[in-house]
Amino acid sequence: MGKRDDLIARYAEDLKTKCGMTPDMDLLTKVTIGCGPSIYDADSATVAASQPAELETVKKNFLIKKLGLADGPQLMDAIHSVLNTYGQSERNKYRAVVYYMLTKHFGKESVYA
Repeated sequence: MGKRDDLIARYAEDLKTKCGMTPDMDLLTKVTIGCGPSIYDADSATVAASQPAELETVKKNFLIKKLGLADGPQLMDAIHSVLNTYGQSERNKYRAVVYYMLTKHFGKESVYA
């Protein structure tokens, strides 16, 4: 198994244990690949949930550009909902896991089909 496979396994474990979800491994793999090289960098592999600028980046670059959603308060509500599901006390919120949950939240799995 390569490094990416190890990371995908870690993300799946987070979804099961911390988020109470059974991951769709095919979708999780595609979302992870979609994150590109950021998953290998300790800083960019996680979402800094306490930084408004970081949440704005997730909204603009992922929800609007990647998933093609229209801007509005529902986007930030969804981000906060996903982060709450992940757990406020959880220090490392992996970007691929957050993106996966947002993709599921908005029913946009077809973007990765």
